[in-house]
Amino acid sequence: MLFRTLALTAAVVLAPSAYAASSSALTDAARHSDDDARSEAKAQVDFGIKAAQAELWKEATYRWEKATELDPTYAEAWNNLAIGYEYQGRFEDAEAAYQRALKLEPKSVLIRQNYDLFNEINLRTQRRRDR
Repeated sequence: MLFRTLALTAAVVLAPSAYAASSSALTDAARHSDDDARSEAKAQVDFGIKAAQAELWKEATYRWEKATELDPTYAEAWNNLAIGYEYQGRFEDAEAAYQRALKLEPKSVLIRQNYDLFNEINLRTQRRRDR
C-alpha cells in the first residue's frame, strides 16, 4: 500500500443591557469550548495515528471519525480520516473527507499531496476497469 502522510451550539438570549456586560464572557467561554473540542479531537487524532502505525485501520478510522465529530473544523483530522477510508477501500468516503479537508485548509501542501495521489491512483484503477 502506498504511503500517505498522517497529519495528524447552544443559543443564549440576552436582554440588550446584559449583552454588553456579558459579551466578553461569552467570547471567552466560546473560545474555551473550542479549545477543549480541539484538544479532545487532537487526542483522538494522535491515538488514531498510533493505531494506523500498528496497521489497525478500523481503530484508526474510528478515532479520526470521532475527532471530526468533536471538531468539524480540524482539517488534519479529515485528512487522516480520508487516508483511513482509503486503506479500508471506502473510496467515495475518502473523496468526501479529502474535499472537506481541502475546503478547511485549501493551502495545505500535505493535504493537497495526499489528495492528488489518491486521485492519481483512482484514475489508474478506473482506466484498468474500462479496458
